[in-house]
Amino acid sequence: MIQAVMFDFNGVIIDDEPLHQKAFREVLGAEGVGLTEGEYLTMLGMDDATFVRTAFERAGVELTEERMRAVIEREAETHRAMLEEAELPLFPGAVTFVKALARKYPLGLVSMAERAEIEYGIGRALIAPYFTAIVSAEDVHACKPDPECYLLALERLNRKRAEAAAQVIALRPSECLVIEDSPPGILSARGAGMRTLGVTNTVNDRALREAGAEVVTGSLADWTVDTLHHLYDK
Repeated sequence: MIQAVMFDFNGVIIDDEPLHQKAFREVLGAEGVGLTEGEYLTMLGMDDATFVRTAFERAGVELTEERMRAVIEREAETHRAMLEEAELPLFPGAVTFVKALARKYPLGLVSMAERAEIEYGIGRALIAPYFTAIVSAEDVHACKPDPECYLLALERLNRKRAEAAAQVIALRPSECLVIEDSPPGILSARGAGMRTLGVTNTVNDRALREAGAEVVTGSLADWTVDTLHHLYDK
C-alpha cells in the first residue's frame, strides 16, 4: 500500500525543460559547445555539473572547474530571467494533485536542480509547505539514474515521522510512489525499490515503459487520490 509520494520537479510540476534547453544552448554556444535537442534529452536527470561536463566532453572542449561554475551560474541566471518574464509555467493539474495528495500522504520532492531553483519554483507556485522532504543536487554525490536521491528522501521522510510521533513504523521503499517524467528518473526510483508513475511531459510513453514505469499517463490533470489508490493499492 502506498504510504508516501515523491515528485520530480522539472518536467513534472514545472514545465520548464524547454526553457532550460534554451538557456543551456545560449550559454554553451557562447563557449563553443553545441547542444541539440536529442543530446539534451539524453542528459535528463543529470545535475548541472554533470550536464556541463558531459556537454564539454562531447564537444571536445577543455573545461576547468572555474569555467564550469561560470557556465552553471550563467545558465541559472538566464533560466531565472525567462521564468520571471511571464506566469510560472506549471503543468495542468500538478499543483492540484500535490495539494490533494498532501491531505493523505507525506510528500517528497526529489530533483537534480539546485536548491535555489527548486525553492524559487515551489515558492512562486505556493506549494512549498506541502513537501515534508526535499532533496536537491547539492544533497547527493550521484545524479539520477543512481537511486541515492530517492533513498535520501525516504530517510528524511522517516526522520520527520519519527520526530512527530514516538514508535512510528518506518516507511519502506515499496510503500513509496515516485512520479517522474524521464527514464533516468524512473530508473532511479526503481533502483531505490519504489513504485513508479511516468508522465509523458518530456519523453514518450515507450521510453518511460522501457525504463520500467509501472503506469504511464499523459497528464496529472485527471489524477485523484482515489485513482492512485485504485491503481497502486492492490
